[in-house]
Amino acid sequence: MIRRLPTAPPAPCVWLLDARPAGLDPSALRDWARELPAPPGARRSSRSYRHPFALVAFSAGPVGVDLERVEPPEPRFAASICTPQERGLGLEHDAAAVACLWSGKEALAKALGDARAYDPRRLGSPLLWPEGRAGPWRALRLQAPAGHVAWVCWREPEAGAAD
Repeated sequence: MIRRLPTAPPAPCVWLLDARPAGLDPSALRDWARELPAPPGARRSSRSYRHPFALVAFSAGPVGVDLERVEPPEPRFAASICTPQERGLGLEHDAAAVACLWSGKEALAKALGDARAYDPRRLGSPLLWPEGRAGPWRALRLQAPAGHVAWVCWREPEAGAAD
């Protein structure tokens, strides 16, 4: 089953894939996500997998998407991903909050180019961005399947500028 998640322009087009109806294993789910055709005008894409689900985002410019299952975090995980400001919020014992912080950071890091190149302790979570904005960057928490959190981040193009 595939369904488009609600976003409004200028947000990217985001698709949620559910492998359960077709009985797809993780490998087949990845293949399906990679085969989705890009809509007109989309030059960039991002994917995230958390079997039995996948998210695929398409955009004209830089885009990142992430989907995470809400699970109790390892005791030191929150400290390993939070900026000092985020640690001050006291969210480290709230599984949904930690998953949300991580998912937003992962989507942003993907949009920036290489998720592995960014230290999450130095990358502020879009969860804390006023109105989902930070300069030219935008973020949106998506409607995720029950027990999951999902984010999409993208850069809005400057008026009249080419990507």
